[in-house]
Amino acid sequence: MLRVETIARIRREHAGGKSIRAIARDHRMSRHTVRKYLRSGQTEAVYERATQPHPRLGSHIAALESLLEENEKRTARDRLSWRQLFESLVAQGYRGGYDAVRRYARRWHERRRRAGDGVTGAFVPLAFDPGEAYQFDWSEEWIVLNGATTKVQVAHVRLCHSRMPFMRAYLRQTLEMVLDAHVRAFVFFGGACERGVYDNMKTAVDVVFTGKTRQFNRRFAQMCSHYLVEPTACTPASGWEKGQVENQVGTMRGRFFRPRPRVASLDEFNFQLEESCRSWARSTKHPEQPDRTIWAVFEAERAVLRPAPVPFDGYKETEAAASRTCLVRYDRNQYSVEACAASSPVQVRAYADRIVIVKDGAVIGVHERRFGRGAVAYDPVHYIPILERKPGALRNGAPFRQWRLPVGLGRVQSRLGRSDEADRQFAGILAAIPEHGVEAVDAACREALAQNTCRPDVVLNILNRRTEEPAVQPVAIPTQLTLAVPPRADCARYDALRAANDGT
Repeated sequence: MLRVETIARIRREHAGGKSIRAIARDHRMSRHTVRKYLRSGQTEAVYERATQPHPRLGSHIAALESLLEENEKRTARDRLSWRQLFESLVAQGYRGGYDAVRRYARRWHERRRRAGDGVTGAFVPLAFDPGEAYQFDWSEEWIVLNGATTKVQVAHVRLCHSRMPFMRAYLRQTLEMVLDAHVRAFVFFGGACERGVYDNMKTAVDVVFTGKTRQFNRRFAQMCSHYLVEPTACTPASGWEKGQVENQVGTMRGRFFRPRPRVASLDEFNFQLEESCRSWARSTKHPEQPDRTIWAVFEAERAVLRPAPVPFDGYKETEAAASRTCLVRYDRNQYSVEACAASSPVQVRAYADRIVIVKDGAVIGVHERRFGRGAVAYDPVHYIPILERKPGALRNGAPFRQWRLPVGLGRVQSRLGRSDEADRQFAGILAAIPEHGVEAVDAACREALAQNTCRPDVVLNILNRRTEEPAVQPVAIPTQLTLAVPPRADCARYDALRAANDGT
C-alpha cells in the first residue's frame, strides 16, 4: 500500500508533464498502479476487504453466533466473558485461536448495535432548574493520614443547576456514613433539593425491581422524608444518568488528591475539603453561564433550596448484648457500658464518628468510634458501681489502668497509699462520681487537701455542702379546697375536753 507522500509525488510529476511509463520506472511500480491513482484522484491509499476470511472459524460461526445470542439473553451479572465463550467453542471442536473469536464477537456486537435503533451511543444533554436535583456518589482515594498511607471513602454531592460541589472523607462506606454525608452536605448548601439522584448502592437500595422502581433502605428513606427529598435511582450500569457527579470525581481527584494530601486527622482533612470546594467554585466559570462563576450561580440557587430543618439524627441501629464484663461488640471492636446493663440486650447506634449504646431508651454508653479491629474502649465511670463490692479491682482492673485521674483525685489516691483499706476508701470517694460528676468530686478533693486531710468522709461532706438543694416551690392551693370556716387555735377547747374526761 502506497504512502501519502508517494501518491503526492506521483501526482506532481504527472502534472509536470512526466509520462506514466517514466513515473512507473522511477518508482518501481506497475503502470496500472500509477494509472489507478491518477484516474481516481485519491490522495490516500484505502484498502477495504469485501469479505473477511475465516480459515479456522468458518465452520464454527453458526455455533459462535448461537452462543452470543444465548449470552445476550442473560442478565449483565450472569453473562459469560469472551474467554468463556471461546472455551465453550473449543469444547465443540474448534481448533483456532482466541483472537479470531474475540474479533468476530466484537464485530457481531457492533453489527447488532447498528441494526437496532442506530442511536444507542447518543445522549441528550440535561438541564435542571434551581433547587431541582442533586447527585450523589462515592470514590476511593489515598491520603497520608498521621504519617500512614490510608485509603479513604469520599462522598461527593453536586447540585445539578449550579454545579456546586461538596466532599467529605470517611474510613467506611456504610449507611451511617451516607446519612452523615447528607446531613453535612445540606448544612453546607444551606438547604436540600427536591430530588436526589443515586446509583444502586447497597447502603441505600435493598431491592432493585424492573425499571426505576426501587425498595430503599428504611433508615435512608426516613432521612429523605425528613428533608422532603424524593430519591431516584439510576438504571444499573448507567453512570451517565448522574454524569455531573461522575465528572466531579475525576476533576476533584486530579485537583485535590494528587499528590496525596498529608494531614494529621480526618477532621482537618474534611475542613480542607470544604474550603477547597468553596475556593474552586469561586474561581471556576459555570459551563452554561460563562460570564458567571459557579459560586455566583450557587448563591442565587441557595435562595430556592428547601430550608433544612433540625439535622437528621443519622445513625444505624443494631441489636447487641452486653457481656458480663460490661462490654458490647460492634464492628470488630468493643465498647463499655454502665454496670447495670451487664448480661442484657442493648441497642447500638452507630454514627460516623461515635458509638451510642442505649438500653430501655436511656443512654448507657457514649464512645468515640474505633475503625480498627480488636480495640476496646473503656469508660472507667461505668465500672465504679462494681468497686463498692470489689475495691481491689482498682489495682489490676483494665478500665482503671490507663485512667488519667484529675489532679485532686490523683493526689488523694497517692495520699491514701496502696493497701486494701486505701482501695476501699478511695472507692468510696469514686462512688460519688456517677451522681455528682468528676469535676465536682475533684474540686471537693482539692478543698480537702487544702485542709490537709484526705479522709473520704471529709471529701463527701464537702461535696454534699457544695451541692445546692433544689428550692422548694410553694404549692398553690386550689380555690375549691379553701375552707369556709378556717380553724382556730384555741387551747381552752382542749382543756374543756380534758376536764370532761377527768370528771367521768
